Amino acid sequence: MAAKNKKHILIIDDEPTWLKISSHILRNCGYDVHTAGSGKEALKALTNYKPDLILSDVRMPDMNGFDLVDNLKRIPTASSTPVIFFSAIDDYDARKVARTLGAVDYLVKPFNKDDVSSVLSKHLHV
Repeated sequence: MAAKNKKHILIIDDEPTWLKISSHILRNCGYDVHTAGSGKEALKALTNYKPDLILSDVRMPDMNGFDLVDNLKRIPTASSTPVIFFSAIDDYDARKVARTLGAVDYLVKPFNKDDVSSVLSKHLHV
């Protein structure tokens, strides 16, 4: 994939190990990856970074993923960016809330390269 055609993904997770693993997986899939360790850090990053997709953990201490999506709706350059949630919790209610908020998908941790590649390809049309 040529550099100018790379899709840009913002990954948000408060767990540094998981952030490192997931960004490594996505870079190996050919994506340009930017990371944020919190919802607040992600909102700040969005002033300079325009991702094609946001991959966010659900449970984070300062701002959970659901609150993050609510904040994204108020940012004109990010309001239409597709969001995929990921969490160690495979819970019907969490999935329902995610869909209600407009998330395009929901991945369960731990995910592997094939899982994430399939979901991202579907939503990034690659």
